[in-house]
Amino acid sequence: MTDETATRADGIPGGLAGIRDAVSVRLPAASAYLSVLRTATAGLAARLDFTLDEIEDLRIAVDEACAMLLGHAVPGTDLIAEFELTGQEMIVRVEVSTVGQAEPKRDDFAWMVLTALADDVDAETDTPDRMGIVLHKRRGSARLT
Repeated sequence: MTDETATRADGIPGGLAGIRDAVSVRLPAASAYLSVLRTATAGLAARLDFTLDEIEDLRIAVDEACAMLLGHAVPGTDLIAEFELTGQEMIVRVEVSTVGQAEPKRDDFAWMVLTALADDVDAETDTPDRMGIVLHKRRGSARLT
């Protein structure tokens, strides 16, 4: 067996143990482009050997986070998605330019969906004119259904 196909004792496939990749995607801040982001999310999660259920959870969570942000995005600006892949975890940060509200509402149904599908969810604002959501999803993490 080569290192590419061997599995270590901690469950990380040998070829993925040292992965720490970062991928950025910039799209127009319009719902018509979210299918591109869902596809990119699924492809990157598959690269980390996420299960089909974990991939689908992540796709839905990213879609929901983007839908929350698009309602606050300045028309004609971009949505930026940054993916960080580290062995067993994917961290996704999506952000848009805004005017006014600096943080998504944490007490609505959409936020509850995010917290149910991702392992960790947080809102980030670096400046008053940017709104972002960060999702963490770990491979093999159990979710209560």
